[in-house]
Amino acid sequence: MIVPTMAFFTKGVGFHKNELQSYELALRDAGIEKQNLVSVSSILPPNCEIIDLEEGLKLLKPGQITYCVMARLSANEFGRMIGASVGIAFPTDRNQYGYISEFHTFGQEEIEVGDFAEDLASTMLATTLGIEFDPDKDYDERREIYLMSGKVVEALSLPCVACGMKGGYVTVISCVVFIE
Repeated sequence: MIVPTMAFFTKGVGFHKNELQSYELALRDAGIEKQNLVSVSSILPPNCEIIDLEEGLKLLKPGQITYCVMARLSANEFGRMIGASVGIAFPTDRNQYGYISEFHTFGQEEIEVGDFAEDLASTMLATTLGIEFDPDKDYDERREIYLMSGKVVEALSLPCVACGMKGGYVTVISCVVFIE
């Protein structure tokens, strides 16, 4: 059974005339190009410690099968703004699991992209914890309800936004990388 005990955030941007190579350059920018990445879904394991990027990268070996939650988007339109972000919602009781979201979009600023990823993760966690809220309220209002419930302690995100280049692709990635 594989249950990660640590995780870290990373993000990257890549520009190239070929889409695949722009993705490779985004992975390099994020520091995870040497991994065999396996995308997984949205659960932050109980008691999983969030470590900083430098510490996390030191724990990885080239060629290692590495699990991650990744938000990714590419575009080949000059000036087109693209964004990607992962978000994590942490339960107050770290013996419980949390949620990780991935979000990608066109035309939104970094703060909007990050807030939406946090909102997605927080909403998923809140619904599993039985927190009642009005889904039509804006995120700031719902965030207060989540925090006041005492069941959701915080949410974090790592947005990555870039604009398209002339004659090529831009790729943005945002990841939560797991360490066993």
